[in-house]
Amino acid sequence: MTEEPLARAVNLAGLVEYQVGSVVSREVVKKSTGTVTVFAFDVGQGLSEHTAPFDALVYLLDGKADITIGDKPVAAKVGDMVVMPANVPHALKAVMRFKMLLVMIRS
Repeated sequence: MTEEPLARAVNLAGLVEYQVGSVVSREVVKKSTGTVTVFAFDVGQGLSEHTAPFDALVYLLDGKADITIGDKPVAAKVGDMVVMPANVPHALKAVMRFKMLLVMIRS
């Protein structure tokens, strides 16, 4: 997004489109201090369990997802925000197509 003007409103959900059987992402901000990325997941798609060395914030822009943090399942829907703590295993799966904003702060 660095090639686009910064001083304007942007529809985040419109930055990525669903693709059958795929996960699509678009990095909006990439700095040494963190990243902001928009994702679109087709139904059944997800991110397998992994850990990250930094806290991450997920905000659902569309649809529904099952998010597991440690051993705790979280059912998230459009408008929900979920914080995934650093160094705790987490995974995401699309219950239905969903789009999310992922904010990771590296500090």
